[in-house]
Order: sequence, then structure tokens, then C-alpha cells
Amino acid sequence: MKNIIISFLFVLLITLSCQTGYGQQVIYPDEEWAKADPEKYGFSAEKLEALKAYIIDSMRTTGLSVIIEGEQIFEFGNLKRVSYIASCRKSVLAIMYGKYVENGTIDLNKKISELGINDVQGLLPIEGEATVKDLIKARSGVYHPASNPGDDTANSPERGSKKPGCYFLYNNWDFNVAGAIFEMLTGENIYEAFQKDIGVQIDLQDYQLSLQKKGGDPKRSIFPAYHFYFSTRDMARIGYLMLRNGKWKNRQVVSEGWVKEITDVHTPLAEMNPLSRRNYFGYGYMWWVWDNNVSPEAFKGAYTARGAIGQYITILPKYNMVIAHKTDSVYNRSTKWDNYYKFLQMLLECKN
Repeated sequence: MKNIIISFLFVLLITLSCQTGYGQQVIYPDEEWAKADPEKYGFSAEKLEALKAYIIDSMRTTGLSVIIEGEQIFEFGNLKRVSYIASCRKSVLAIMYGKYVENGTIDLNKKISELGINDVQGLLPIEGEATVKDLIKARSGVYHPASNPGDDTANSPERGSKKPGCYFLYNNWDFNVAGAIFEMLTGENIYEAFQKDIGVQIDLQDYQLSLQKKGGDPKRSIFPAYHFYFSTRDMARIGYLMLRNGKWKNRQVVSEGWVKEITDVHTPLAEMNPLSRRNYFGYGYMWWVWDNNVSPEAFKGAYTARGAIGQYITILPKYNMVIAHKTDSVYNRSTKWDNYYKFLQMLLECKN
């Protein structure tokens, strides 16, 4: 009898641990995302269908998936096609850092000079004082050219003029070096580590090691960009892992504390540089975070990965919602942020 009672209590505990704050059981995808009638979550199927006109006319979308509570309520385009996710790679790396920071393999307070980091043009003594944490917060104060474009270095202060940790600038040098440090300290290839630590754990459907490749000009910087190639439906799984605070089914893939750490506002909107960045977001650890002091209520606690030409993984905790959006440069498609943000607003207006 005692063993029966213990077994019953164990099952009950597991059941309760898999419930949301609304008392509903948490749904995770198996081989495919489960699909739900939008009305189940208070959204109008008719309004969502009408939203496709805007997607076609203004978004140039390749793939789009909207997930609520673990079920897909809306999709558009080809969700299986694998392509370049641009700067969303940085948010992926932020997730990957967690395990190794928490087990002591990566020390966020280690200075890059202590790690032997140098580059084509050399680093100034003050630049060597930057820490690993400064890199992932984009506050290193190092304005050495990056191996790849797509950042704000055209607005860089003079080299050596900013103390590390004191000034935000979205700078690919920081992010590329953060990737190199990950490989240096873990002893693992970044793509293989992702597959082992994240991909396999959340049952990614389309991730292939053979498609992943680094890029950049080594004459500008010896640190390449670690480009990732994902499908829309796999981007949605990454977003859902974040929404569920790092938990996937019965596994804590990433600690809840680390998810919170990387998506907190470490650089508030008022400190973003250049001034043109002071629109919607503050910055976490390689995640763009709606600054709650200025954001609409609908975006309270929300954050997003952002990549060139229209790559987005957006998490809206208030709605238990994940949006994965892709375009593909092969098709000469590009979605500007303003158009995507308008889409998010229109999507929320589809709620009854």
C-alpha cells in the first residue's frame, strides 16, 4: 500500500509540474506541431485569414508560424525550408552559453586579454580589459573591424575612447569573438555543441550539421561569423523552449535562471546607441528586449531575436505566444522591422 501511495504522489507531482498557470497541461510538439482552431485561444480564424493579404503585400514572407500554448494557430509559406537566420544566431549563442557558465567552464568576468584574444589590427590595452560579459552585452568598447558587415560600427566612437562595460554599440566583433571564446573554452565545435545541447533535446526536425558554415573576411578580423541555417518550424521550437523557461517536456534543457538572465534588460532603451536605436528595445545578452518602461502593455516581458532581411523569433509571454518568421535572400525577399512590428500589432488585433 505504501508503494502504491508513493507512486500515486509521484504521478500527481509530474502532472502538476506540466501545467501552466491556467491549470492547463503544457503541450509540447512531438514530430510535428499540433494544430489548433484559433478560436480555442480566443483568436478569430476569419481575421487571421484576412491578415494574409498584409503578409503577401508587405511582408514578403517565406515562412511564418504562430504558436500559442504549444499549438500552432496560424501558418504561412514553407515552414520546412532551411535558410540563413542572420543575426538570430547571436540569440542562439546566448542560449548555448548557459550550461557552460553555470558549470564554470565559461567565466563571464574573464578579461579577453587573459584569454589571449588579439586580432589583425591588434588591441589597445584598454580594449583588453573587456570581459566576456561585456561582449555578449555588446558593451565591450572594442571597435576593431569585424569580419562581416551588418552592425552599427559606422557609428563607432574612436578606438580606446570608451571604457569596457560603459557604452552599448551593436558590434559584430563582440558577437564573433563571443563565438570563438565559446569554442575555445568548451573545446567543442559550435554547431556540434548546439546539436548536442539544444537541437537533440528539443527534437529539431530540419537541423543539419552539413548546412552550417562560418563566414567573413579574415583580412579584416580573424574571428568569423558563426552562421546558422534553420527552418521556420525549428525556429519556433527554439522560441517555445524560451517561452517555457528552458524546459522541454520533462527536461530542463536550459536553466530557468539563465533564460531570465539573458532576456532581462541589461541596456535600457535610453542607453542604446546610436540614437536611431532608441525606438522599441533595450538589450539583454544578445536578445532584443522590449523595455517595459516604454513598451505597450501587450509587449510586457516580450523579447525577440532579430536577423537581417526578416528573420525573427519573437516571444510574447502575456499571450503564451511564439512567432517564427523567415525570409530567404535566394528569393530576393526582405521584411523590414517596421513591417514586422505592424504585423505583430495586427496579429494581436485578431484576438476576439
